[in-house]
Amino acid sequence: MAEERRPSTVDGLRAVELQYRIIREISSGQASFYQSQTRLNSPELGVIMPDSFREVAEITTQCISLFDLELLQLLEAHNKFIDRELPFKWLSVYAPAKYFTDKQSERNIIEYCARYKVPTNHICFELAGRVLTDTENDITEMIKRLRNRGFHFMLTGFGGDTCPMMRLSAFEVDYVMLSPEVTQYVGLNERADSAVKSIIDFVSGLGAEAIADAVKSAQQAERLYECECSYIAGSLAGKYTAEKYVRRKGDNDAENEDEF
Repeated sequence: MAEERRPSTVDGLRAVELQYRIIREISSGQASFYQSQTRLNSPELGVIMPDSFREVAEITTQCISLFDLELLQLLEAHNKFIDRELPFKWLSVYAPAKYFTDKQSERNIIEYCARYKVPTNHICFELAGRVLTDTENDITEMIKRLRNRGFHFMLTGFGGDTCPMMRLSAFEVDYVMLSPEVTQYVGLNERADSAVKSIIDFVSGLGAEAIADAVKSAQQAERLYECECSYIAGSLAGKYTAEKYVRRKGDNDAENEDEF
């Protein structure tokens, strides 16, 4: 098993820090899942967001050591959320395709979960949309193996202008987060809504559930529900916040609430 490595700190902050946002069920308004986002804290550059480091890290093996740190931090957060009696089905963590090309990765992940006593079905691995065009790292078999172990997979950024939609058929994922570009079309006119519904139908037809991203208004959420999309993320659902501030509605210093 890969040796556990703890992140160092920068000015009292973790060098690698996960923040979390709620993915809500539209019908109830309640929190269903928590999606994590990684920030790097640099003494020279300050806070570095994923758009600035993900693709660079994945050129080298740096993404693998980074994922180990992210997964361990997520497992710690899971147990804290359980202690706070937060309702959720799973927490997600970004997973680089390169990590899953190593045969040892399955064993490492299982052992990490066992160490922290986290059920496998409480963890969702988030894949970037660019995995659909990645011919170098074929991870479809590993996805099947880990799903058989109980883990979930979520593909993000689906349905944008450059997305090869037909490639989704090769990836047996549980959830598909639609690109913010898709949400921009919601409510524009009847034809736009029909196009959005077609994308959602395409996703559900492949056995996955669609999650709309960048949802800002109740009107958008209502239209998406009419299009048979059950889940939303975005400013309406809740912003990313540090783990220590994720609390149930009504708890002291709460910044995330369980319902709209």
